[in-house]
Amino acid sequence: MALVPCQVLRAAILLSYCSILCNYKAIDMPAHQTYGGSWKFLTFIDLVIQAVFFGICVLTDLSSLLTKGNDSQEQERQLKKLISLRDWMMAVLAFPIGVFVVTMFWSIYIYDRELVYPKLLDNFIPAWLNHGMHTTVLPFILIEMRTTHHQYPSRSCGLAAVCTFAVGYILWVCWIHHVTGVWVYPLLEHLSPGVKIIFFAAVTVVINIFYVMGEVLNNYIWDTQKCIEEEKEKPKLD
Repeated sequence: MALVPCQVLRAAILLSYCSILCNYKAIDMPAHQTYGGSWKFLTFIDLVIQAVFFGICVLTDLSSLLTKGNDSQEQERQLKKLISLRDWMMAVLAFPIGVFVVTMFWSIYIYDRELVYPKLLDNFIPAWLNHGMHTTVLPFILIEMRTTHHQYPSRSCGLAAVCTFAVGYILWVCWIHHVTGVWVYPLLEHLSPGVKIIFFAAVTVVINIFYVMGEVLNNYIWDTQKCIEEEKEKPKLD
């Protein structure tokens, strides 16, 4: 039996994301006042995705609790829709985008933090908030994957949705540069036009790889769990 019920974990994670978002939005940074505001940063978009996702998880838990022992087919149908939405968000957005933000941020940060998170930001963003945005996302999403089985869409539909998000965000970043003349991330200032195209293509490929990794990991965890449960149910031989 789990030490902490997964429903409580989800509620706690949701509250932590709400706290991170509120604290982040309360910071008076010059970047928040420019074109696109906080929505130009993938980190902020990812925080919103994670908060919405865990909000849906909590709502699903509450709906499941309320419909338990209820024979209403309409309520069952609505619960199934919620579960389908929860699983789709996990597969297409929460896992691949969350893992991408964490791995990309810390990889570039270790190489040269000025390319992604200039030291100047330390004057605005405390260390705990930085880790809330760029570190805890990964363990939170892995906890969710380990505690709840998620039904992934077909590989082609999932990859198409991930590509749509990735290309949409890249176009958004390019549009912001077109309007303001400034790239959202300092790293892009150092790349030639040709290298930028290669970089954007590589980013799209990496996000797709994380989608497939999520699908494989989900299947591995729950196929293994199923085997363990089936082994326990087998009658013991004398």
